[in-house]
Amino acid sequence: MSHATRPLIHPRDEIVQTMQRIYRYRMTTTSGGNVSIRDETGDVWITPARVDKGSLTRADIIRVRGATVEGRHKPSSEYPFHQAIYGVRKDIRAVVHAHPVALVAFSICREVPDTSLFPQAAHVCGQVGYAPYELPGSEQLGQRIAEAFAKGFNCVMLENHGVVIGGATLEEAFQRFETLEFTAKTIIKAGQLGPVRYLSPRQIELAEKPRGLLTEFEPAPATTTEKELRRELADFICRGYRQRLLTSTGGSFSARLDADSFLISSYQV
Repeated sequence: MSHATRPLIHPRDEIVQTMQRIYRYRMTTTSGGNVSIRDETGDVWITPARVDKGSLTRADIIRVRGATVEGRHKPSSEYPFHQAIYGVRKDIRAVVHAHPVALVAFSICREVPDTSLFPQAAHVCGQVGYAPYELPGSEQLGQRIAEAFAKGFNCVMLENHGVVIGGATLEEAFQRFETLEFTAKTIIKAGQLGPVRYLSPRQIELAEKPRGLLTEFEPAPATTTEKELRRELADFICRGYRQRLLTSTGGSFSARLDADSFLISSYQV
């Protein structure tokens, strides 16, 4: 997503927050998955090997500076493919790898989710690549994944393994990861009811065109009523997200403020 912003927090904290989010929503196990960030100096920050993902702290995050490893643990055994991705895609600054159930099911069946199911999935994730099976943690697996990323894919399914997703920021990579897992789950559920119907390229194209966005204006100073409503709206959005009724890229909330105005959740945030 082009509107992802670079957070003003340390890579250690951002990685811990993201991994906790992934673990909390049951998209990985205590031992599975890894996350990394390549900072502005070229150093790579990555989750450690064999540390419970449910109790990860900032002190557990590893820093790799060239051939030097800094930290109290070894870096993830999957570090070779993170390094390989960064080697072929200078635009990617963060990588997420995990084993959410629906995407693992697709990988076992040698299939990739068709993101034309929803306009948002097509926009956020794009087409999904595929990497044939290689031993986890091996240089060969890194080569396979790097080959797929070199073709321009940002989301790559790993045969009988899971998924690897890259982004310009960790926020962007996570959004792609969560959106793709939601798409995969929906395809599996819909397939139990009948044939899954996908959108055509034309329908996707129409959905991505700007549609009468409001012009920008300078709002009047917020009243206490507006401030209270903003708080309530934010609380409901967070509550809906925690209950998995919406994703980081799907869903919107609004509330009327007065006869001439209303508040609404932000676009692509």
